Amino acid sequence: MEWFCVAVDPERLFKPINIAVLTVSDTRGPEDDTSGDILVERIKAAGHKLAARAIEIDDASRVASRLNNWIDDPSIDAVITTGGTGLTGRDVTPEALERIKQAGEGRDIPGFGEIFRLISYRTIGTSTVQSRACAIVSRGTYIFALPGSNGAVKDGWDGILAEQLDSRNRPCNFVELMPRLREV
Repeated sequence: MEWFCVAVDPERLFKPINIAVLTVSDTRGPEDDTSGDILVERIKAAGHKLAARAIEIDDASRVASRLNNWIDDPSIDAVITTGGTGLTGRDVTPEALERIKQAGEGRDIPGFGEIFRLISYRTIGTSTVQSRACAIVSRGTYIFALPGSNGAVKDGWDGILAEQLDSRNRPCNFVELMPRLREV
């Protein structure tokens, strides 16, 4: 039994968007940022543009500052973070997103984390409860926070973002909402 119907409508025009990738880690550098590499590869393969890429240490203030700079950049439509969504004291990506929201400039996309954990459950079982994957939209920019493992990045992109960031996806997608994200 199929529960949902996702389809790419060939009558719709593909609209590439500009996506920034932020790896949140105290231990990864450019030479071993494999989860960031996977995201970049998938973003480009899908036909989108890599607008920026960076690595930021696990510090909520620094992560929020980087995200705010990218949110304020009109050439960036979406940000995907990898890392910092676990349960340890150094995992602060959701807190950084919360700081942006508390400034009155963002709202949750609760279904993102819910669907991510459903997809992840099929891959890693109950270990998915340790993930605080989440998403917000702030000042017209989407921010999606994925765990730092390669498998989680693949689950998040392949299972959610590839479809929702494709303007041809029906019945609806994130891209078609972008012109209205700044409405009051």
